[in-house]
Amino acid sequence: MSPAGTYLKLVLTMFFWGGTWVAARIVVQEVPPLAAAVWRFLFAFVTLLAVVLWHYRRLLPLTRRQLGQVLALGATGIFLYNVCFLFGMRHIAAGRGALVVALNPVIVTLGAWLILGEAMTRIKALGVTLALIGCLTVIGKGSPLAPLSGDIGVGELLILGCAVIWAAYTLIGRVAMRTLSPLVATAYASLAGWLMLLGAALADAPADLVPDYSLRSWAALLFLGLVGTTLGFTWYNQSVQRIGPARAAIFINLVPVAAVLQAAWLLGEWPGPSVLLGGMLILAGVVLTQSSARKVQA
Repeated sequence: MSPAGTYLKLVLTMFFWGGTWVAARIVVQEVPPLAAAVWRFLFAFVTLLAVVLWHYRRLLPLTRRQLGQVLALGATGIFLYNVCFLFGMRHIAAGRGALVVALNPVIVTLGAWLILGEAMTRIKALGVTLALIGCLTVIGKGSPLAPLSGDIGVGELLILGCAVIWAAYTLIGRVAMRTLSPLVATAYASLAGWLMLLGAALADAPADLVPDYSLRSWAALLFLGLVGTTLGFTWYNQSVQRIGPARAAIFINLVPVAAVLQAAWLLGEWPGPSVLLGGMLILAGVVLTQSSARKVQA
C-alpha cells in the first residue's frame, strides 16, 4: 500500500475512535453499561480471534508469564476501562470525556518516569503541566481549581479513571508486547476482559443481557465492537508496521478532535469556551511530551 493509503487509514481510524465516544453515549441511554460492554466485546474478541487465525493460521499458545500479562491487560484495558467508560458516559458529554482521556499519553509519561525510571526532560515537564491544567479546566468547566476543592461530578471522576486505567494498560502492554504481537495481545486480552465483564454482568443483573434493544442501540454496539475495536485496531497496527510507531502515534491526537466534532454534529453537544480552551491546553501538552519522547528515542 502507498504511504498516502496508509495515512488515509490512520485518519479514518482516528475518526472511528472518536466515534466510539458518540456511540457509547447513545448506547448507555438505553442499555445498562455492563451489558453494553459484554455485547461490545463479544463482537470484538470473536472477530479479533478470527483475524489472528487468518494471520497466523492458528491460535498461538501462551506461556504462564504471557497468560498473566494477558489477564492483566484484560483486567485493566478491557474490564476496568469499559466499566468506567460506559458508566461515565451516562453522566458526561462525549466530547468532554474524550478530551479528558486525551490526557492518557501524559499519564503514561508520568508513570514511565515514576515506575520505569525514564528521564523527565524540561519539555516533558512543561507538557505534563499544560495538559494537567487543561484537564482540570475541562473537568472544572472553566475553573481549574474547582476539581481540587472537590467540586467534580461522578462522570468526570469515572472518565478521569479511564485515563489512569488506560495508562496502566499501556505500561503493562509495553512489557507484554516484548514477546507478544499487538494483535495477539489485544485479541486474547479482549477475550479475558469479556469473561470478566460477563461474570460481573451475570452477578449484577443477568436480565440486562437479554438482547431486546432498539436498532439504534444495536447499531452503536456493532460500531463499538466491529469498527471501533476490531477494524480500528487492525488498521492502526498495519499502519504502525508500515510507517513506524512514532509517526503513527501522532495521529492519536486527532481522536478527541474527532469526538468533539462528531458529538456536536450527531448529538448536539456543542463544547463551551472552557472545554475548547482546556482541550487545546491538553493537546498542546500531549504534543510537547510526545515530541520530547521521540527526540529521546532518536
